[in-house]
Amino acid sequence: MFCASIPPTDYSAFALDVLRHTIPITPASFISQSVLRQCLGLASSFLITDLTTSPEKGLSTWLTGFSRLVDLVVVLHARGELELATLSEASKACSECWTAAGAWRGMEDCRQGVRANAGKLKKLLDEGGKTYQGGCVRIPISSISVQEFNVGLSNFR
Repeated sequence: MFCASIPPTDYSAFALDVLRHTIPITPASFISQSVLRQCLGLASSFLITDLTTSPEKGLSTWLTGFSRLVDLVVVLHARGELELATLSEASKACSECWTAAGAWRGMEDCRQGVRANAGKLKKLLDEGGKTYQGGCVRIPISSISVQEFNVGLSNFR
């Protein structure tokens, strides 16, 4: 069987491995936001591959990886180093993962993880929820309800 020969993907291991090779281990470590943005940009792809190549553990590996990356975004904010482009990429990743999780059967549980991580990011926004330090977040972390989103998504099914 062809599928049996494909090794499962693991977003958590991928993210950890990439970041481990780009972040020196010191108290004031420099986090490459360019690399972080690239890892975040792969979130929706790993969501699909983690869950399809490892149905038993895929949700766990994907969610762990995504949560770690979002936690890094929060750390960068706390250190006063977060770039608008990085927050925008994290917001975009939430949007893409939300859409992917709703488009395929069996991935509905992923939306809880996306919602939790989007909530962490939303707390970083300026009052009004559309900007970060005065700059427009490219894909705003919306407060759209699940019901409203599902109604819109039903047009694509």
